[in-house]
Amino acid sequence: MARLYPFRAFRYDPSRVHMEDVVTQPYDKITPAMQQLYYEASPYNLIRVILGKHEPGDTDPQEFLPAGEQAHNVYTRAAETLRDWRKERVLVEEAEPAVYGYSQTYTVPGTTETRERRGFIALGHLYDYADKVVYRHEQTFPKHKSDRLALFKATRAYCEQIYMLYSDPAFTAEKLIFGASGPGQAVSGMIGPDTTPADLAITDEYDVVHRLWKITDPHIINLLLTAMADKKLIIADGHHRYETSVAYAKERSAQLKLPFKQPIPGDEHGSPSVIADGDTRTTLPTPAFPEAAMMMTFVNMDAPGITILPTHRVVHGLPAFSSPDFITKASAYFNVKELSSPDLAVLTATPGTAFLAATGDGNYLLTPKTDVIAAALEGISPRQAQLDVVQLHSIILDKLLGLDQETITRLGNVRYLREASEATALVSNGQADIAFLIKPITLDQLRDISLSGDVMPQKSTDFYPKLLSGLAIYALD
Repeated sequence: MARLYPFRAFRYDPSRVHMEDVVTQPYDKITPAMQQLYYEASPYNLIRVILGKHEPGDTDPQEFLPAGEQAHNVYTRAAETLRDWRKERVLVEEAEPAVYGYSQTYTVPGTTETRERRGFIALGHLYDYADKVVYRHEQTFPKHKSDRLALFKATRAYCEQIYMLYSDPAFTAEKLIFGASGPGQAVSGMIGPDTTPADLAITDEYDVVHRLWKITDPHIINLLLTAMADKKLIIADGHHRYETSVAYAKERSAQLKLPFKQPIPGDEHGSPSVIADGDTRTTLPTPAFPEAAMMMTFVNMDAPGITILPTHRVVHGLPAFSSPDFITKASAYFNVKELSSPDLAVLTATPGTAFLAATGDGNYLLTPKTDVIAAALEGISPRQAQLDVVQLHSIILDKLLGLDQETITRLGNVRYLREASEATALVSNGQADIAFLIKPITLDQLRDISLSGDVMPQKSTDFYPKLLSGLAIYALD
């Protein structure tokens, strides 16, 4: 079963900071230019914690140093920064446990369509994938996990949520949190964001409006947690952080001699420690130990508002790359049509699997020769073999360019970009050999792949918009 918990979050004091100046995009979406802008925006910007700047003389993380030698690096500075902000009460702990309704209103990139995505922030219990409660949909990079683990061990805090999907056609959570069973359908007697002003509203650098509502009523919280108990959870964004947290939870479970998978005996229904001093209301559930859960945002796959963008691939550093040679090899597997420009409209209008390949010598639309592709991917499940991103990695990158997963991870020959124009510009100015523009994965494809136990290549999805970092912080100490 999926166990969720309310928590007493640390949050920025809006009387001390301008909220737009202190929150950030998730760490893995922050470019060096964005990092600098965040540093300049405020001395209290969260960038100093989640993605600090390296300095001359920085050491390795503490666990890799000789006994008696003290670490000094981005991770220790992040921990010091959090301690200072708490001491200065720039970050203030909430008086009582809560969950947070969270909505994001945005324009779909490349269109004029406005959507709203709704969810809620809570703690989610950590599970092995083998437990079949939490499911992944894509592979991860080992380097990213080691970086996040070092940061987490130093700060012992979650400053960012991971993005979890679940299915609930009845809109149970929406009824409890937002006072609606669906778009525009009010629920009698419910008080939620449909009728109550947001506690916090922020517009980010992409003009996405983020709104937050704090929910502390124990009755509503317990109804919500009960409604979520039978749900299967799919990681949309945050695979690296999730896997890092599971590994650390197991480590702490062994050290504390406390169970990793179940609540401690007698504590299944909560602990008074999560209730503010002097409050006699019904207690709420808590993790068996702090590391057994992490901060998550939960979004219903059956609700409107979810957008998945493509993540294009740019390949560089290939020895003696030749566009004509590549096209000759590709023609064994794909029908090749030369284009005057890398026009995404052509790709979008092409039914089924298709790619645009942009090279310095020309642009090409590739569509699969079905029988040939099927034979080449015979060892891959049918669910996987039909995916554009799998054919791109397994046939084009691996077989045609010699870039298997191990090589990509080791050498870093592939960049992953949201903007097609940025991808093709790198080829045009000679910084890359070839760019592959692809279509986005659909939500149904993601659901089928995840729940079947399959995984797609890294960076197969780009959920838009991203969850803001810094709206709430789960501190373990």
